[in-house]
Amino acid sequence: MTKSCAEATIELLSKYGVTTIFGIPGVHTLDFCRALTDKADDPNKIRHVQARNEQGAGFMAEGWARATGDVGVALVISGPGVTNASTALGQCYADSLPLLLISAEPKSESLGKGEGVLHEITEQKKVTEPLTAISETVKTPNDVPILLEQAFTIFRSKRPRPVHISIPIDIQAKPVDTNWAPIQVPPCPKASEDELLKAISLINESKKIVCILGGGSIDAGKEVSKLVDNLGAVVITTTAGKGVINDNHPLVISGGTVRAEAREYLSKADLILAIGTEMAETDNYVGKYSINGKIVRIDIDDKKIDDSYKATVGLVGDAKETVKRLNAKLNNSVSLKKLESGRNAVIEIKRQIDANLTKSEKRHKKLLTILREIAPSETIFSTDACQLSYTGVFDFNIPEARKWLHPVGFCALGNALPNAIGVKMALPMTPVAVLVGDGGFMFSMPELLTAKEQNLSLPIIIWENGGYQQIQDDMEVMKIDRVGVEGLNPDFIQLAKSCHCQAFYADSAEVFMKAFKNALSTNSPTIILVKENNDWLN
Repeated sequence: MTKSCAEATIELLSKYGVTTIFGIPGVHTLDFCRALTDKADDPNKIRHVQARNEQGAGFMAEGWARATGDVGVALVISGPGVTNASTALGQCYADSLPLLLISAEPKSESLGKGEGVLHEITEQKKVTEPLTAISETVKTPNDVPILLEQAFTIFRSKRPRPVHISIPIDIQAKPVDTNWAPIQVPPCPKASEDELLKAISLINESKKIVCILGGGSIDAGKEVSKLVDNLGAVVITTTAGKGVINDNHPLVISGGTVRAEAREYLSKADLILAIGTEMAETDNYVGKYSINGKIVRIDIDDKKIDDSYKATVGLVGDAKETVKRLNAKLNNSVSLKKLESGRNAVIEIKRQIDANLTKSEKRHKKLLTILREIAPSETIFSTDACQLSYTGVFDFNIPEARKWLHPVGFCALGNALPNAIGVKMALPMTPVAVLVGDGGFMFSMPELLTAKEQNLSLPIIIWENGGYQQIQDDMEVMKIDRVGVEGLNPDFIQLAKSCHCQAFYADSAEVFMKAFKNALSTNSPTIILVKENNDWLN
């Protein structure tokens, strides 16, 4: 059966397992809409979820990818649609997430000529090239299955990074007779036996091992847990590695890379096992780690083995499979003395962290402690770049990976709400909660209507502390008069109600707890406003 290239593209995505696409239809994407539906129960078409801004659509696709580990898809118009969505591309590139951006582009005959056609960017693919693994413009319909093959190979067997495919409107409309089929994704790279044996040798001769877990280890929890239990190694996770092992594990310092107390312990290790982490500036907020021991690095990206922290031994491969192979070759079990030493070190580091909390962090801790007590253990927390979530990185325990979503590398604002929408669309039976600052919430506030349209049970905790409090604090430290950080806030309660949502001002712990519990079962988003200076947070 003959169909348009745009329809065939959507159908091929369905064959790759895509069920939902986020976006805003425009005059240049209408051909795609023939194969899409707004309905949740149409088995013959991919569901389209309408965002209020293309940035929101990109963030929703990002949330889908963060929660599931599989590709999130956004569909946007050319020009402003692409530039609006590019922030989500940048965030997914920085945090190694599989996002596919499909966009329109003006007619092929106009490309590069600067004739002033609608939504024109003379070389659109160059806008997103630095933010993607692949950014290409389709020249013929037959390019589409080739580019999608490349994209899904990256998503599912390499270091996942976003891909942008632009399809000009004349190409979208061209008839396609071919029944396009998905490819068999090739296997991940595999570390050599020789390198594995070198790593085992280093492990066996080391006396003080510290394991750093990053986002690349997110699916290797069972294997990594077995490894550290056998070695008695203290675990320090990055933000992206939170929950790979249960944060309550006695050897784990969750989110510890952001704390000087944990980094000091790291500097004394004679061997570092760095699993799925770049050990980047954004993992610790200070720049370079002080590392004095040897390093075994496990990473699917071979370029990470010898970058800023040159590996003594580098194991290129999927973390889960590589650690599983390491475990099979490690026959020793840790002594009780070494195990007790590691556990005591973790207790002492956590004591130091708690003793060094600032006044604001103590208020964050008060709320986060209550939240942990009342939220179901399986809750996914979608967080924005705000002071409350900064504290939560190291002072909020989660039981497993993909339960604490935070914009680490790119550190954009405004992602928390649309990320949560994407999560809830992907995992409708899983409780999801939003943690966002008052400044960050305003970046994507209109997506509240999208959440309402989808009848999503979303508690949205807004931490109101006077705007961009972190920047205010930084200005104070640097003795800079405040500039541009004290803007007006709306009445968040009335704002929520005007968007047909529920809202509560949590002026006590009791109101907060009741509002949160009710929000999880209410067929609508609920804003829960918490003001940092309220007495109950003392």
